Amino acid sequence: MKKSLLILSALFFGISASAQKVEFDQYTLDNGLHVILHQDKSAPVVITSVMYHVGAKDENPERTGFAHFFEHLLFEGTKNIERGEWFKLVTANGGQNNANTSDDRTYYYEVFPSNNLELALWMESERLMHPVINQIGVDTQNEVVKEEKRLRVDNQPYGQLFTEVKKNLFKKHPYRWAPIGSMEHLDAATLEEFLAFNKKFYIPNNAVLVVAGDFEKDQAKNWIKKYFGPIAKGESVTRTKVEEDAITKEIRAEFEDPNIQLPMVVEAYRTPSMKTREARVLDMISAVLSGGKSSRLYKKVVDEKKMALEMSSFSFSQEDYGIYFIYGIPMQGFTSADLVKEIDEEIEKLQTELISERDFQKLQNIFEKQYVDQNDNVEGLAHNLATYYLLYGDVNLINTNIDIYRSVTREEIREVAKKYLNKNQRLLLDYVPEKKANN
Repeated sequence: MKKSLLILSALFFGISASAQKVEFDQYTLDNGLHVILHQDKSAPVVITSVMYHVGAKDENPERTGFAHFFEHLLFEGTKNIERGEWFKLVTANGGQNNANTSDDRTYYYEVFPSNNLELALWMESERLMHPVINQIGVDTQNEVVKEEKRLRVDNQPYGQLFTEVKKNLFKKHPYRWAPIGSMEHLDAATLEEFLAFNKKFYIPNNAVLVVAGDFEKDQAKNWIKKYFGPIAKGESVTRTKVEEDAITKEIRAEFEDPNIQLPMVVEAYRTPSMKTREARVLDMISAVLSGGKSSRLYKKVVDEKKMALEMSSFSFSQEDYGIYFIYGIPMQGFTSADLVKEIDEEIEKLQTELISERDFQKLQNIFEKQYVDQNDNVEGLAHNLATYYLLYGDVNLINTNIDIYRSVTREEIREVAKKYLNKNQRLLLDYVPEKKANN
């Protein structure tokens, strides 16, 4: 009976995955702007998005926060969209929009009723061709970013976690700072520096435009040529990958957070680029250790032994390097050292034993479902198409990335755990409540 269920499960996921194949057209304008079109007429909406290959890692170490700052600044207005009118224009036409920044890229998008595609394309071309970058906008957005940092980082429980992990794992690479950057750096920046950043990175040959949803391809191509074609090509952005020295000795660190009452212990490992096969294997390892309530760490440490209030892990993959996190919050009566002991025992099992066939089949099913879920809405598809082109260099990974996960073996899981998850390669961070000063 169990065998029959596994066969049925495999058939179900196989059919679902096949049905999810994403069709797309792609081409490049003379100015270097890459264009990807995905037609889906199942709902009368269209997504217009532009991803720029600029993130926190492209910043001057003395001017951190620029990439994220531009995510805000480029909503200020353009030559033909007055200051403060961007969001009004979007909402008045039944749309919504947003943007986000990572270490590797900056992403802008609009969701409109399908009859407003031309408006969306014009607006994004305006952002690229005619942004208004002046002192008023810089000063306004400086205050906005400071408030965001106060809310999301400075006053957020565990809000400094990523920052502390990154600065300990990276000593040379610009991944060592957070995208939110330094407020002191932003305060010290001149208008000329912001203008230079825009001129260097906000160019068509450093971006990809994705249109996804309900639209006519020929009409879309005409509008894209009309609005984006006249934009001048910029000087090619040259990047030099900064190589980190291997970690050969455990790094121990402590951080006191005034916003928390319960300590957290973190094990973190520097891992390879998300473009590597090993990064996919680490994703699977994360699912084995803490992917849901039936995972090894959760079931053992939280459910059975009741040693932790929370226990989780995840593989944070990026263009140049990744970070593998494992963290836990001990229950009263237990210590961070107790959790580290349990975590290390489970990692050692992965390094020395093959996971069972049953657990392996369950793992495969998890990733089949994730693949289906990631491509089940047009907004997610637009983002994935842009990401696979800009950061991975292969748009068709939207269809074939799952094949890499399908081909991973139990032996690979064991070998990758042995290669990357060793005690002498990790950061052990005690993230603790702020200690009271002695009177």
